[in-house]
Amino acid sequence: MKIQDTAGMLEKLRNICLALPEAVEVVDGFGHKTFKINGKSFVISGESEKGFSLSFKSDRETQSILLQREHFSKTPYIGHHGWVSIQNPDGKVWDELTDLIQEAYLRAAPKRLVKNWMELHKK
Repeated sequence: MKIQDTAGMLEKLRNICLALPEAVEVVDGFGHKTFKINGKSFVISGESEKGFSLSFKSDRETQSILLQREHFSKTPYIGHHGWVSIQNPDGKVWDELTDLIQEAYLRAAPKRLVKNWMELHKK
């Protein structure tokens, strides 16, 4: 994995997360880029010798469905809370990740932001 590839993936992730109302990026004590809303994490990203990874908050039902697919895994240490991880996501999975990240945001966001989001995104 090239360094610019991980930088490009982080930039995509930033564009998705920071477009969400009141979302912020912080670096946690382990050096992971963490995206939070109202002090609650909804996405955590990191880099290792395996490349770029990201984890997102989910519910157990969605987690169960995603874990049946080859590129998703249970997040170490916090997977029992429904968190799901993906290693080196490629171009075709980013549309789905955008939806999953928005859902993660809504799980962590305060009720007023969820209400505003739902009103703005009515179909």
